[in-house]
Amino acid sequence: MPIDALVTGAGGFIGHHLVKYLKRTGLRVRGVDLKHPEFEPSPAEEFQILDLRRFDSCLIATRGVREIYHLAADMGGIGYITAFHAVIARNNTMINVHMLEAARLNGAERFLFSSSACVYPQRLQGSAEVTPLKEEDAYPADPEEGYGWEKLWMEKLCQYYREDYKLETRVVRFHNVYGPLGTYEGGREKAPAAICRKVALARDGDEIEIWGDGEQTRSFLYVDDCVEGIWRIMRSDHPGPLNLGSEELVTINQLVDLTAEIAGKHIRKRHNLQAPQGVRGRNSDNAKLRAVLGWEPPTRLRDGLEPTYRWIEAELRRAGRVPSGVEVRV
Repeated sequence: MPIDALVTGAGGFIGHHLVKYLKRTGLRVRGVDLKHPEFEPSPAEEFQILDLRRFDSCLIATRGVREIYHLAADMGGIGYITAFHAVIARNNTMINVHMLEAARLNGAERFLFSSSACVYPQRLQGSAEVTPLKEEDAYPADPEEGYGWEKLWMEKLCQYYREDYKLETRVVRFHNVYGPLGTYEGGREKAPAAICRKVALARDGDEIEIWGDGEQTRSFLYVDDCVEGIWRIMRSDHPGPLNLGSEELVTINQLVDLTAEIAGKHIRKRHNLQAPQGVRGRNSDNAKLRAVLGWEPPTRLRDGLEPTYRWIEAELRRAGRVPSGVEVRV
């Protein structure tokens, strides 16, 4: 039987969740990545191990599919994306350009690109009380070095392919996605997963390290909302970039306190002012998302953080790393 949809990055966090969501809608899915999902098998009808930096691999991946959800990227948390500008920009530029051209040559009908809030100008994110970022705020351009620049360029390339080749492209700008089955250690994890890991490994009353002074602000998008939003955006008639994020702004210190509350622990904070902390404040403006889709992500941070913490704690406990005497709150 034919394959309906391709998900690149299907071995990763969002990609794996997206494959499961598309399967529930009745689509037959091909997943592609450099690796299989880490924590559970992929339900995709086909799963191909391919290096999408290579054009021949992209031609193989895109063969015979109607729609492409392009999530594959070299990425990680703030520590990673600030340390490897050349590697990230090079790898992702090759992946993106090859995937878009292969989609065109193989006759795909729709192509969704996963961009990032890192495309937004640094000058608009210098205060913790940041004004929510609108899609049009991306220009005049001043994105994050490396990762942000390659995302912004690929957004334009999607526009050019739509205009010149009539390939229906969609662009989604993710804002800090979190949830179960995500990376929680090793340097590529995002702030919610890293904090959940630190709290789970701590005893009641322990101190954990926080990067920066903890007053930097962010909004966080639960992965279930993320994959539903991707599905809705792909099927919309809106060709331009759309934010996909929560508008619930919190400080990192508040995120730590909420995680500790879920864990039932008193946690002290030790702030590392020398560690990377990214922009001072970033939040999503969902006005255009609401106007286009009649929908926005519904999950409150606490409601998404609780299952995320429980899953990470269970993984650490299974590995024998949770300190003895630390009880699970249910």
